[in-house]
Amino acid sequence: MATPEEEYRYLAIDLKSFYASVECADRGLDPFSTHLVVADPSRGPGTICLAVSPALKAHGCPPRPRVRDIPSNLRYLMVRPRMRRYMEVSSQIVAIYLRRVSQEDLHVYSVDECFIDTAPYLRLYDMTPRELSWALMADVERETKICATAGLGTNLFLSKVALDLIAKHESDHTGVLDEEAFKRRVWHHRPITDIWGIASGTARRLLKWGARDLHGVTRIPPNELRSEFGVTANTLIDHAWGRESCTLSQIKSYEPKGHSISNGQVLMRDYAFDEALVVLREMTDASALQLVGRGEAASGVSVWCGYAWDDLAGAPGASAARRLPAPTDSREALWDAVSRVWREVVDPARPVRRVGIALTGLVGAASVQAPLFGPGRRADAERALARAEARARDRFGNTAVFRGVDLRPCATGLARAEQVGGHHE
Repeated sequence: MATPEEEYRYLAIDLKSFYASVECADRGLDPFSTHLVVADPSRGPGTICLAVSPALKAHGCPPRPRVRDIPSNLRYLMVRPRMRRYMEVSSQIVAIYLRRVSQEDLHVYSVDECFIDTAPYLRLYDMTPRELSWALMADVERETKICATAGLGTNLFLSKVALDLIAKHESDHTGVLDEEAFKRRVWHHRPITDIWGIASGTARRLLKWGARDLHGVTRIPPNELRSEFGVTANTLIDHAWGRESCTLSQIKSYEPKGHSISNGQVLMRDYAFDEALVVLREMTDASALQLVGRGEAASGVSVWCGYAWDDLAGAPGASAARRLPAPTDSREALWDAVSRVWREVVDPARPVRRVGIALTGLVGAASVQAPLFGPGRRADAERALARAEARARDRFGNTAVFRGVDLRPCATGLARAEQVGGHHE
């Protein structure tokens, strides 16, 4: 029988200000006393910082401000993002965790955050969940000089909330929550968007019932929540009470019913309608190559754009999705569909700052029946060419083969091929 302490079996562990901490560690600096910002200075004062050091946060700097919004009275060191380095350190730290726990009991949630089921290891190491979390954090700090924080909970949701809201206020960097403590410490927390899974759009819809925190959500009749949010209301209701039925083993075994390939980017300047079409073409080609490489075909396409800020209507976006007449992996057929949707929904008079596409409803290309009439041989030749191009890129790099359109001044494909996560290095 589990002891009360053992009930806090789920551990969420996060690396504090990860990108900034890596930069400080590599320079022999203390992130708790060094003012450091991770941002690309070439992108101008409007660029968003990937991270700021804990020392800057302690002086009231937001976690991810735009460079121009950092308080002017603070002096700081700005360093360019190094995504490959961050991924390297992240892999090193996951390997540290795996020395104490099995891969089956660890779920990598993001580059700097993991969930761990501690239950199988408490008697093995003769530790409580809190002691195991301390041991893992100590291992990371000793070997990488990076500080970690932890949240422990009786379910996965509570461990995440304990990490996000409680751990930062504890001297041992460890927050602990069960359902009763959740009601005392989190029910009335504002803003509600600090809660895992509640975005600003959800918060605005909850405000119609006067719910500004999770306690307010518990006061809304469940049927009204379901009429507003559909089946996702069940998760919202459970989380408002601190409940979560999903286990880590269920996450590990989950297989999504639907599959898609998506590609999006934020442009470095305002793009005209036709310039954005060039970028859209590059993204469609890249997604189609990925499709062919996976041996799949798409049944539909989605397109979205975000306008640049102007004085007329702020910066809303436009988006639409269309089903294709038949599943296809043809670059030309996909481009025809994507460009048609773009011309239908995007305002040609407004500058564009964000673009994205998705190829949806993926099925195995081998199961797609060729039409009785039409360019079957041409489709086979196009597919063979795409496969050859994909092989060349795999062997010689993403810039080994490219189209003439990639050399246009407004194109971004060649530059992005040299980046990781949208950043250099």
